Amino acid sequence: MSNRAALLFANDAFYRAFADADIQSMAAVWAADDGITCLHPGWAPLRGYEEVLSSFQSIFDGPAPPAITPVGAEATVHGTIGIVICYERIGPDHLIATNVFRQESNNGGWKLIHHQAGPANEPPVVEDSRPDAIN
Repeated sequence: MSNRAALLFANDAFYRAFADADIQSMAAVWAADDGITCLHPGWAPLRGYEEVLSSFQSIFDGPAPPAITPVGAEATVHGTIGIVICYERIGPDHLIATNVFRQESNNGGWKLIHHQAGPANEPPVVEDSRPDAIN
């Protein structure tokens, strides 16, 4: 599997963990260190592994966790840093997200170190047509 394909696979794993409301899978996607960050739409910045995971647990435990589908993911690799920009489809609406990953030296896998999602001015032009994309 190419580095770029592995990065897109890691991005899909993030959205699968969210779709399944699976905190163990979500924990496995993130780098386990205090340098990670997350910016949920409308929330204050979150920093550190415990705070970020706690935010996802709060979302999962909420009355109606949103159903999010990643659309049109584009990945770039810069050495040991990978950036995925994608749209997040939530019902008829779309957010745009940036997910930053770090390649872990011990196993070569990609771990999420930053997630930010916010309003998109326009919906994506092209839907994600990869056969392994989450639908």
